[in-house]
Amino acid sequence: MIRSRLAPTPSGYLHLGNALNFLLTWLLVRRQGGVLRLRIDDADASRSRPEFVADIFRQLEWLGLTWDEGPSGPDDFAARYSQLQRLELYRSLLARLADSGQLFFCTCSRRQINQATPDGLYPGTCRGRRDLPAAPHAIRIQVPPEWSVSLPLAATPPHPATPMGDFILWRRDDLPAYQLASLADDLADRINLVVRGRDLLASSAAQLFLASRLGGDGQDFWRAAFCHHPLIVAPGGRKLSKSDQDLSLAAMREHGVTPARIYREVAAFLGLDPAPIGSLEELQAAFNASPPALSCAGPAQEDRPDLQSRKA
Repeated sequence: MIRSRLAPTPSGYLHLGNALNFLLTWLLVRRQGGVLRLRIDDADASRSRPEFVADIFRQLEWLGLTWDEGPSGPDDFAARYSQLQRLELYRSLLARLADSGQLFFCTCSRRQINQATPDGLYPGTCRGRRDLPAAPHAIRIQVPPEWSVSLPLAATPPHPATPMGDFILWRRDDLPAYQLASLADDLADRINLVVRGRDLLASSAAQLFLASRLGGDGQDFWRAAFCHHPLIVAPGGRKLSKSDQDLSLAAMREHGVTPARIYREVAAFLGLDPAPIGSLEELQAAFNASPPALSCAGPAQEDRPDLQSRKA
């Protein structure tokens, strides 16, 4: 059975790009009679705000989207579903990844990294450091330069180190980094369909790399299907951001935008005829009748660690 998730981060107000992702995920899961989970990725406590959590539920209700597992509202989320209540799960995964011998301590600050490299890419300053430093530190994983994975819609096999370097697993503020927490939750929740924007191809590659270090325990994630959809962009071609509050769903609603307009915009973006669509049910019917040419598949067979020896 298909199991997928809506996984917003409460770091700002939801925008049209989030609506596209949520609607597409909902349509794919409902078409296949699967299970949809709501997971709010709030491990970055420095950016999470109660008003952003409330906005997630408000906009999902406005769009008419339902889910089968997860919190029923902000209070239920705070009481039972916050990622901050799953820290032992994340520490356990970190300990298992440490067995790979590729984790190291890093005391570099973001400012030091930006000073060392013009593109802000981690230069490997602390690579190989195994002694526990007294200074504030993060835990990174070393990514072999030759490691890559073929994913649907990727022009070239994405390599997690290209945009991220030896990326962080555990942060200086003693909280899990996104890549670790997302993989841990997907494994625990038995997720087998991951729907993301194309801007997160490198994140999928990073999490597949982590899963490949887990041996048999990571195989379920390698068997998942990945659907990386194109992005809706802001005027001028830039990526939508939660910092652009004027482009948020809340602001659009204040200016009289209706859910029907969102459904039509998403339909047009997916190559469906938007004219007859005025409700979620009509969008679902059009989607089921003429599924768009989306490439949702797992990594290339030759990259799977269960079919070949690990790339060291």
